[in-house]
Amino acid sequence: MSVVLSTASLSVSDRADYWQDAVSRAFVPLDVVLHEDAPAAASIVTRQVGFLQVSTVTAGPQTVTRSPRMIARDGEETLALTLLHRGTAERSQDGREAVVRPGQFSLSDSRRPFSKSLPQAFSLTSFHFPRSALGVTDLALQAVTATPFGEDEALSALLSGHLKRLGESAAAVPVAQADRLAAVTCDLLACLIQERQGRLAPQEPAAVQAMLLRVKEYMLRHLADPDLTLVSIAAAHHVSLRYLHKLFESEGVTAARWLQQQRLECCRKELARATSHAPSVAMVAQGWGFANASHFSRVFRLAYGTSPREYQAAARRRSR
Repeated sequence: MSVVLSTASLSVSDRADYWQDAVSRAFVPLDVVLHEDAPAAASIVTRQVGFLQVSTVTAGPQTVTRSPRMIARDGEETLALTLLHRGTAERSQDGREAVVRPGQFSLSDSRRPFSKSLPQAFSLTSFHFPRSALGVTDLALQAVTATPFGEDEALSALLSGHLKRLGESAAAVPVAQADRLAAVTCDLLACLIQERQGRLAPQEPAAVQAMLLRVKEYMLRHLADPDLTLVSIAAAHHVSLRYLHKLFESEGVTAARWLQQQRLECCRKELARATSHAPSVAMVAQGWGFANASHFSRVFRLAYGTSPREYQAAARRRSR
């Protein structure tokens, strides 16, 4: 479900105050100064993808500031990854200033002061998530705030494409896949930050890590497809089956096992929804790419210590 905050129906004189409140409600408390005598209509459309808040913003020229006073007032620890579509953004945080252009994205941290000036009408998509979801050090994080990233490097190009697709399809993301897609977004960002800091392990060059993340993202987007196989995954990425297996060596699990684990977890979550209209075990298995019900029951029991039917029945009893 989308949450829409818009000034379109308001009089010009009322738009500035409403917009100040709307921006702070949608994100974190911020000071907003509009640079138009007669503010144009503006809107924020927000959707939730797991723990990731995806917001599309369209508005006129303005400056947004996160001051020490605001930080002291709420103390929220969130990160914002912002992909700019139109206009330019002059960003400042952690002693750096940068100009972000259309097609580029940048990062800001709510725990420290920052400012963002947008001198023209603009549109952007902002991805907000808890700081705790990103497994990087504060030092590494501070080194990349207010830094423009585009498609000039392998990992930033991968993340840029992922953000664009996720922003466009946020409303259609299945609930069962939402948390995983949010986690993939954070994994891509963490990988980019680590690469920028030069901390990727020697045996895992950036290009290999980027390909692995691209493959995982593809697998997660096609989990429900019964025709998704290692052969089709390798073909979609123009690599050999042998190379696909090699990509997963550093994961401590085979590609086939990783795919099976993701499908099983999606099934488990769906079976745990103990509603009166809950689907049958066979329907759940088929819906997540398991063609053989007996095989599904066997691997589910091995993974969770109970049969899928028993797991669903227990979930129904708990909900009463």
